[in-house]
Amino acid sequence: MFLSQSVLEQKKIKGDRPLDISVVVPIYNEVDSIPTLIDKIADILTKSQYSYEIICVDDGSTDGSTELLKQVAPKRTDLKAILLRRNYGQTPAMAAGFNYAKGEIIVTLDADLQNDPEDIPVAIDKLAEGYDLVSGWRKNRQDAKLTRLLPSKIANWLIAKVTGVKIHDYGCSLKAYRAELLADLNLYGELHRFLPALAYIEGAKITEIPVRHHPRRHGSSKYGLDRTFRVLMDLLTIWFMKKFLTRPMHVFGSLGLISLMSGFILGVYLTFLKLGLGENIGNRPLLILVAILIVTGLQLFSFGLIGELLIRTYHESQGRPIYRIREIIESKC
Repeated sequence: MFLSQSVLEQKKIKGDRPLDISVVVPIYNEVDSIPTLIDKIADILTKSQYSYEIICVDDGSTDGSTELLKQVAPKRTDLKAILLRRNYGQTPAMAAGFNYAKGEIIVTLDADLQNDPEDIPVAIDKLAEGYDLVSGWRKNRQDAKLTRLLPSKIANWLIAKVTGVKIHDYGCSLKAYRAELLADLNLYGELHRFLPALAYIEGAKITEIPVRHHPRRHGSSKYGLDRTFRVLMDLLTIWFMKKFLTRPMHVFGSLGLISLMSGFILGVYLTFLKLGLGENIGNRPLLILVAILIVTGLQLFSFGLIGELLIRTYHESQGRPIYRIREIIESKC
């Protein structure tokens, strides 16, 4: 049994998702891995008593992956191929898969065969214990130590410190989610690696499990050291969202108040020097500082008010998708 009784009861009550499990696989130039991966996922999931689908999202591949999916998808009732118009990146590709998934539980993994599909039932079993998200932990990671492992360890430690979500491996794509959790998350930029942190902001219950990791069999890695800088920029976004997503005035207003108060106190001091002691203050740098502090304080308050309006727009409006689909191919049977 993969799903707990409570999950099955929720499924019957909800009644709007006809499948139990959706496996979302973002693909970019992995033509040699696709057939083996699809067969392994299908073989493992057919052993269960739950219905499933495999969603392969082609993110503008140029190596023949697109053509292969066009050939395979119409012949399989368990496979849906979503072909994006160009290479948007892993986050939009995953978002497309999430939006078209019909399963009560959504599982993600990479297409390069380094994640092992045999860990999917283990993640689902763990999810059934009451968690909203189960993240994989590649304890014995099979990657280059200097260019992949070291930057990854530093990034994982930093992300855990900043976000407060204590998991070891943010970069592992093998994760299992409850579908209702993903419905509350809006992905953009390159925030797919921060999904546990975004889920935590939404109040999700998160855990991790050790998973297998294999050496890459085909092709080459799509990641380099430049990813570290993008991670740092995204981390700042996550930190702000975690602290001030629904209250930007708290950060901008506080800084503005400090600036205004400092300018006011220094202004009172200069006024005393001018009116009380008769000193000339026109050539004092402190006068310029007072003006800067007051103007800066007013600007920060304005930023806070604008931020509050933007947050309300963010929460109350329907956002545009961050991807464009060229074609969806699936069996008509």
